[in-house]
Amino acid sequence: MLKRWEDSFLQCGLPWSDSDSFTEPLSITTLDELRDFLDVVHIKHCLLKPFFEQKDYPLIDSRELLPSFEGDLIEYKNLPGFCMVAFARPTNYFQEIFQYDKLHSLLDVTGRAEGQACPLENNIIIQNTATIQNRLPKYLHDAYRLQFSKTDVSLLDNYPALMPFLLDMDRGQVLAQDSFGFFHLAGVYASFPSELDSEIKRFGLHIGKFAVGDNEQYERNRLFVYQFLMELYGFPIVSERRTSSALFARKLHKLGEKFMVRVLGQTDRTITTIKNSAHQRRYPTVDKIALVQVDPEQTEAIERLRDGGFFVNLKRRIIILKVTYRQHKFNADNVRQERALSVEKQEVIHPLTGKTISDLNIIKDTSNMFLRLNDIVRGEYSGRIIYKRNELIENTDTDEKRLKFLYAWLSKHQRRIIGYSDDFYANVVKVLDNYLLSPDRYEVFGSMHELYQEVWSKYSYIQQARKVRYLEDIQDRVYKGERISYGRMLREAVELLRNLKFEIVSYFDQLVASVIAIGEAMLNDRYLVKNYVEKRDEELTDYGKDIKRLYGKLVALIDEFRAIRRSRKD
Repeated sequence: MLKRWEDSFLQCGLPWSDSDSFTEPLSITTLDELRDFLDVVHIKHCLLKPFFEQKDYPLIDSRELLPSFEGDLIEYKNLPGFCMVAFARPTNYFQEIFQYDKLHSLLDVTGRAEGQACPLENNIIIQNTATIQNRLPKYLHDAYRLQFSKTDVSLLDNYPALMPFLLDMDRGQVLAQDSFGFFHLAGVYASFPSELDSEIKRFGLHIGKFAVGDNEQYERNRLFVYQFLMELYGFPIVSERRTSSALFARKLHKLGEKFMVRVLGQTDRTITTIKNSAHQRRYPTVDKIALVQVDPEQTEAIERLRDGGFFVNLKRRIIILKVTYRQHKFNADNVRQERALSVEKQEVIHPLTGKTISDLNIIKDTSNMFLRLNDIVRGEYSGRIIYKRNELIENTDTDEKRLKFLYAWLSKHQRRIIGYSDDFYANVVKVLDNYLLSPDRYEVFGSMHELYQEVWSKYSYIQQARKVRYLEDIQDRVYKGERISYGRMLREAVELLRNLKFEIVSYFDQLVASVIAIGEAMLNDRYLVKNYVEKRDEELTDYGKDIKRLYGKLVALIDEFRAIRRSRKD
């Protein structure tokens, strides 16, 4: 446990002399080394320092690190925020695709000079110092000059000491390699171009959500496309700083750059990193680092974290958590098509050594999710949520607030409820049915009919989507983890679709379209058609005849779903 933020990461392997400086020069030449260095500096100055200095530091709820991400309505002006880009190459000032104020590496200047002394060295130091000062608020000028007037501010050795000033500066930081391969602070006041309109339209056309000239389709799907695209890069639809950083990273990835883009928002209190170093990946990697509180029910995790010294604050169970995500290609036929990200790895970072443990489940624990759901319906949950992106709900002391919490909870965990185990789903259904169908609340729910129907519609969607998810598994001849035969595949599909047909009272076009697409894929299975459907009955065994009969029933059911969809569209 830390007693002061200044003591953090003193045992991480860097040659610290105090919290801001080093006993020997740094030599960082790879993007991975730079990433490790920046993790230490940014966690120290941007998360731990404000946590220790502000009694009411707004910790984030660990569930906020679960996709899909929610925008926060509150901006904490007293907390740090920044954005930056780092390149695994020297910058080429005229050729770069963005604007920034350039800082010069002394090593480049002195390396090209003849003799042991470089007459330009002092001039470069003065020029770099002035470049940063010109972009600082005036009230910081005197303190900045006093500390850095004779210092090479481009050196990474001075980056930690510069942090208080860089965090008060608008726009982005630029880090890059010099001509000798060493990383340095290469620029400030960077503007990252986003080209938001063209990126959204291009991506929407690519995934089939837009059609050229179709204004109605664009209006229907624009928000979905915008949200999916942003989430691929780790953000909700939020501030200009994070939007431009995400789309700038997208552009750099398309250009094949080896880069790292990093953003800290004053709303989310989370360090988000988008890093591209392996060109074979479809997207750059995304991860987030934040201070979170471990739930008191996670007793085994708490014991292990305590014994290993991983708590920043033991009494409040505060840890430094890093979550890495996996991006998913959009698939219109997948029932969880809105899933742009899923959690790939969770790492708890030691506040002194920087070492990590990655085998604890801090944020995806199903028991914690279930406990929160119970607390919501009982009116005992005291957290807060954003309802429909524009209303902050602080607690669950009324049924109206509980319904809004339920709507947000179901929206947040929709794809997890669809995909998690039968036992977990059965517990969720029991809790929701007991609350939403309680005779004691008929009158209360009747007075807020529209809100109640919103929650019920979200719940109905999840119930139907879970069945469609089973249909996806059945198509692959897997049912509840068991490998099944073609006969069993058809039998389970027919039974499932018969039941689902009667739930279409609550109609969701996306789900019906998925049912039709999956059903058609089953009916077009070449092995099935060739060995059973195209053969005459007298050529088939009893098993083959049964398969052919079930195939006919599946054809009829898919035709019924087509007819339902046509009638709804009409």
